[in-house]
Amino acid sequence: MIATGQFCAVARALDLLGGRWTLLIVRELLCGSDRFNDIRRGIPRISRTVLSERLRALIHAGAVARSEGSSGPEYALTAAGMELLGVIGELGRWGQRWLPRQAHVEDLDLEPLLIDMRRRVNFDALPREPLVIRLEPYGHRPSYLLLRETEASLCNHNPGYPEPLGVYGPLAALASWWRGDLTFRDAQRCGLRVEGARPLVRAFPDWFDRYLFADVTPASQDSVPLKLAEPA
Repeated sequence: MIATGQFCAVARALDLLGGRWTLLIVRELLCGSDRFNDIRRGIPRISRTVLSERLRALIHAGAVARSEGSSGPEYALTAAGMELLGVIGELGRWGQRWLPRQAHVEDLDLEPLLIDMRRRVNFDALPREPLVIRLEPYGHRPSYLLLRETEASLCNHNPGYPEPLGVYGPLAALASWWRGDLTFRDAQRCGLRVEGARPLVRAFPDWFDRYLFADVTPASQDSVPLKLAEPA
């Protein structure tokens, strides 16, 4: 990355943090990812080379510490890195308030959304017995969210538990509900389908706390999609 050559603390911070992906790496570390592959799952479009470079830069700056864990290198934010929580929070609130929210025309990846769903499970609202939710938006292979009393796991196959619920429909409808653009009922009108026993279908939205900034009101109601495009 090319330095700005300025004395200003804003410019110097941007020399480190202003490059593409860097603050998303910090976001993943703040959310609990501590291994290289876990960080990359939350940012699937970053290359391994760039992720390595960005982590080295953050370590050199003292924002991230690297240690050897039982299964390989682990990464954690230092006190300096943890102080970026406020920066990430303000960016998230600003983006949620001021940027257009039109999921049906956005180029969305499924995995970061599912990872966020796993992170924000409301365990107090779950049924007592473990269950698996099949998540299969149009055009995507199925993923499986295992929900137990104190644990949520995202898998590429059913790990052997009952599968009483399936979530289908446009990815844009799921993303719009999760992000707070639409109510769950409105997302259903736009094609989101939760199939299974009626009591579980009704309870499904309460099993999650949704996106961290879902309650931030958009500056203009025009940014909220009134109708999502029909699947091809």
